Amino acid sequence: MSGLIDQADPAVAPAPSVVAPMPSVVTPRIFAIANQKGGVGKTTTAINLATALAAVERKVLVIDLDPQGNASTGLGIEKNRRAIGSYQVLIGAATLTEATIPTAIPGLDIVPSSIDLSGAELELFDLERREFRLREAFAHLPGDYQYVLIDCPPALGLLTLNAMVAADAVVVPLQCEFLALEGLSQLTRTIERVRKAFNPKLELQGIVLTMFDSRNNLSALVANDVRNFFGDKVYRTMIPRNVRVSEAPSHGKPVLLYDLRCPGSQAYIHLAGEMLRRVEHAA
Repeated sequence: MSGLIDQADPAVAPAPSVVAPMPSVVTPRIFAIANQKGGVGKTTTAINLATALAAVERKVLVIDLDPQGNASTGLGIEKNRRAIGSYQVLIGAATLTEATIPTAIPGLDIVPSSIDLSGAELELFDLERREFRLREAFAHLPGDYQYVLIDCPPALGLLTLNAMVAADAVVVPLQCEFLALEGLSQLTRTIERVRKAFNPKLELQGIVLTMFDSRNNLSALVANDVRNFFGDKVYRTMIPRNVRVSEAPSHGKPVLLYDLRCPGSQAYIHLAGEMLRRVEHAA
């Protein structure tokens, strides 16, 4: 898998800056990949960032917390392998160890989702400590994972709340479009409320600008507005609009495996390098 990084286009993602040394102590960093708006590249970011991190020998776990199960599909998990997954973990019918299965990518595992998760919010409502179900499940986190990426549904309900209560930080994929800032303001207020009420360590880890179109003046205007407001919280790497990124999930593959040389793959490799520098060099 390190070959993915070796083949990275130096003009887009300089390989030496991506391949950081392995940390000597394994302390999982848990990131909720969240945005209440659908269609912003949230799941695409979760699975391709996870793949790029695994390519540089980080042990990664993806938790698919979206009832649509797109992260599971995008990582090639067939429906007959999803009998135990995030739904069973949340209702206490299975541990994370029991729900975790390997993907075809070395170093990358997943807790899959199924349609059962669509009714989980109603079931969770009457349970004790309903906001802490996922956090408490992490007491039995298997393996020596260094990164856990939680793919949240496009809503700010109990599933996303569970992810934020369990996470160290939130990564927000943000589409470069007109109403992006309005939705982002609501999300940041939610993060602040969760921090005050349930999870004092929660922070906004970063904002990833997705579906950037250099031919469109609106994309540039939105990107500039977000950077002016959030400063260094916005990743320098922008994920471009790219048809290969859209095609990859139908083949059950991250775009990094589907077409390594396409601009979308190169951008996610660069994003992984930027995240490693932010998280591990600051530690």
